[in-house]
Amino acid sequence: MRTNSWIPAVFNDLFDTDYMPKCNATAPAINVKESDKAYTVELAAPGMKKEDFNVHINDEGNLVVKLESKQEHKEEDKNTRYLRREFSYSKYEQTLILPDDVKKDGISAKVENGVLTVELPKMVEEKVKVSRQIDIA
Repeated sequence: MRTNSWIPAVFNDLFDTDYMPKCNATAPAINVKESDKAYTVELAAPGMKKEDFNVHINDEGNLVVKLESKQEHKEEDKNTRYLRREFSYSKYEQTLILPDDVKKDGISAKVENGVLTVELPKMVEEKVKVSRQIDIA
């Protein structure tokens, strides 16, 4: 089998330019679980801290999860100049429509080991007994 090593280089030169930069954007993975008492939303964001997240209920009653992180790696040396500097900026926003049975004032969130966990407790329905004695007239 013959390999053409020039093909990847041609595509890199063609597509990796200032006019068409590489796109490495990925969205965090989200898991949604349901139990009898609550829904649980898990969002994987390795390396992110509690301060990088914003979780709130919007005017329409939907859950909004925002993630924003800026990192810049600098090494200052007065005798050299930069040929390459690396920095990263991550921004992500997801709106989740909440089911009607979510108790919105009981929602809680925590970040642990790079995973944001949002607990959405369900409203407890009080079951009314429908059995009763009917008087005969």
